[in-house]
Amino acid sequence: MARRSRFDASQLRITRGALLVAGLELGFTIVWLLCDVETRAKIAEYTVASAGNVFDQGRVWTLATSPLLQPDILGLVLNLFILWAFVPTLERFWGTNRFYRFVVITSLAGTIAGSLMGLATGNLAAPIVGLSPFVYASIVAFGIVYARQPVQFFGVLPLSGRQLMYGFIGFLVLFVVLQQAWEEGASFAAAMIAAALMTSKRWSPGLVWRRWRIARARSRLSVIEGGGARAPRKPKPPNQRFIN
Repeated sequence: MARRSRFDASQLRITRGALLVAGLELGFTIVWLLCDVETRAKIAEYTVASAGNVFDQGRVWTLATSPLLQPDILGLVLNLFILWAFVPTLERFWGTNRFYRFVVITSLAGTIAGSLMGLATGNLAAPIVGLSPFVYASIVAFGIVYARQPVQFFGVLPLSGRQLMYGFIGFLVLFVVLQQAWEEGASFAAAMIAAALMTSKRWSPGLVWRRWRIARARSRLSVIEGGGARAPRKPKPPNQRFIN
């Protein structure tokens, strides 16, 4: 049996993209925390996504700005830890540009799904804030890309990447059900599904598109038998050798 390689601790150094994402959330949250109550409410009114804000007030831009604010300190600490511990490994594997696409797609999927669930449940004021959907989507991507990679969770619990992913999913299911936080649950689920689709070799939209293009190109090609000796040309009659 092949021996599994140990996790390289040097890979845990934060990367440029992860540092930028962490800095945006941390900076915006600190500014929000330093404001008085009235100013916080005003900022939240124009930056935080909710069913009421998006669908009733028409503030669609909050779907993009809401991930930058994390009023829950514990959630902020967890987000920053994941951005330091696991996300840089994904960015090194994908490259910074693809990592940015992953951040945007999973964050938008989370805020859109959470807002739609708020509309469905009638809880129009339920806020969908923070990078938590993207963070949990990163755990899913890590569990798929590094399924057999040994990980020391908090330096104590030895797990594989797949086990870490399943552990987080189980924790989120318990949290959503016990707290009845259906809006947050929808945002987490949508972001994690988007991550699974983007990282899966079978269901990735990019790979499906490329396979379709290759199959389409092959259907237009024809195979010509070759390799044999050419048949000798028949000499033309003397009066047809030249055309004036």
